[in-house]
Amino acid sequence: MARNTDPGLRNRMMYCVFVRNYSEEGTFRKVQEDLDRIRDLGTDIVWLMPIHPLGELNRKGSLGSPYAIRDYRAVNPEFGTMDDFRSLVDAIHAHGMQCMIDVVYNHTAPDSWLREHHPEWFYHKPDGSFGNHVGDWSDIIDLDYTKRDLWEYQIETLCMWAGIVDGFRCDVAPLVPLDFWKEARRRVEQVHPGCLWLSESVEPSFIRAIRAMGLPAASDGEIYQAFDMAYDYDIYGKYASALTGEGTLEAFVEALDAQEGIYPDNYVKLRTLENHDRPRAAALIPDARSRRNWTAFAFFAKGIPLVYNGQECSCTQRPSLFDRDPVRWGEGEDMSALIRRLCEIRRDALFTCSSFSARTQGETVIAEHRAGEKRMIGCFCTKGRGGVVSVDLPDGEYRNLIDDSTVRVDQGHLALVGEPVIVKSETA
Repeated sequence: MARNTDPGLRNRMMYCVFVRNYSEEGTFRKVQEDLDRIRDLGTDIVWLMPIHPLGELNRKGSLGSPYAIRDYRAVNPEFGTMDDFRSLVDAIHAHGMQCMIDVVYNHTAPDSWLREHHPEWFYHKPDGSFGNHVGDWSDIIDLDYTKRDLWEYQIETLCMWAGIVDGFRCDVAPLVPLDFWKEARRRVEQVHPGCLWLSESVEPSFIRAIRAMGLPAASDGEIYQAFDMAYDYDIYGKYASALTGEGTLEAFVEALDAQEGIYPDNYVKLRTLENHDRPRAAALIPDARSRRNWTAFAFFAKGIPLVYNGQECSCTQRPSLFDRDPVRWGEGEDMSALIRRLCEIRRDALFTCSSFSARTQGETVIAEHRAGEKRMIGCFCTKGRGGVVSVDLPDGEYRNLIDDSTVRVDQGHLALVGEPVIVKSETA
């Protein structure tokens, strides 16, 4: 594990902004205008999806993928100027939040500045042409990290941005050498002490496929050597299967529970119901009560929760990565109040350094954070239906921290009405 990872990240919330489709205008300035609302959700860290100019060669869609980057050291003129970007970051800081930007270092656009000036830093196919290792990524070409000069350029670039922002979300980080990330972290720390590092760690099936090609791909256990936070893609498949019925809720919760025993003590997982690459939570979980329970469960799980822009208003439309497709604000149920309350709950110091466990009872998840005699127990009705569950709590009345209602434990049983419940106990 990165030795200086702050477990206090578990008390925080991250909000992801896709600048192009955050507003009709798709600019830095329009994001800046909405920072009061973003902060008031309970946001601590604003993650901006790639802000850089995009390639035009082999472009997907009308505007191109934000992950097919032309120049790592500039900003996309469609979003505004460098001054506009600095103004946005300054405003994020003024609102008491940190700013994280996307780092896409496995590949570039085919017509990138690096391809033009340093073609020797790229992977070449047997016929000498540029290429990539993942076939459906037709709009990018892979970098070759056996070239040490490439390391220096990339780290210098990170140090440049670290003078402005507070952290990096690193795209498909397991495909870039782990030693590169370790060196990058060490160097960036000299420029920006406490800089945050989030790895888009990948699914086990993807790791196996890459390794079968004879290429390195770091597991989550390895990636934590350089990163503070990692995606929860190691169990995402079980989450999706539980929702579709192809798998079970029990299998997902068992996988979640197992993370506590296989990762370093100060591991931080990014807890997501959706992101820019995955279906919207409101599409996967159309029932509003069920979605409230899943949202509360994601915020209660050990790690740092992510809200993807539009999730808070239950958008079912996932903005296209390749075209103008603005978020349809106000499309569905507004969950802002619930998210705000969940953020307040997870500020409790118990979430910082606790032992976490989770189990299922029918359609309900019962999860617990424990530190000494202090305990936080959450009950989440994943189908939005009430029932009676057994809980390891002394009999008596408790306050549901989510809505201030009173719930009662009687002979070790708690009656649920279908809404999420979180209670705190300070007795063994």
